[in-house]
Amino acid sequence: MPLTFAYGSNMSVADMAARCPNAKLLGVARLPKFRFALLPDGFATLARDPSALTYGVLWELGFGALAALDRYEGVAQGAYEKLVLPVIRDKGGAVRALVYLGRPEASLGRAPSDYMEKIVASAVAHGFPREHVEFLRACGGLAAEAAPPKFRAIKNESML
Repeated sequence: MPLTFAYGSNMSVADMAARCPNAKLLGVARLPKFRFALLPDGFATLARDPSALTYGVLWELGFGALAALDRYEGVAQGAYEKLVLPVIRDKGGAVRALVYLGRPEASLGRAPSDYMEKIVASAVAHGFPREHVEFLRACGGLAAEAAPPKFRAIKNESML
């Protein structure tokens, strides 16, 4: 069964269930030497960057689901291309997975207004590191999450 690394809208469990009902979520993975970026139309892609690391999730798909995902990603229209790249699983080591990379010269139209909000919500739901979630927020022009209040001990001798 093919594996695919999702770093954008395909990280959403609900959206993937609608697109590919039999897809199996295998967990969080990382793709070295690529960073998350946005195409001119607002959809997600990855850009080569030797010092970067992108978080995403790994899915196991049936061949029918792979065809459905190709249609969603606009592969036939040239909007996205597929590469097989090594990704690092949080549990289980490195595997080769299919990765969809957006092509800046092609377009599927304008990304929906809540597109980046869904990506950030998926990143939070999957437990991505705070730094990566904040990077995604910044890419989408979303407000940074407020830092949790710092604990402050107050010494009160009368309470002892």
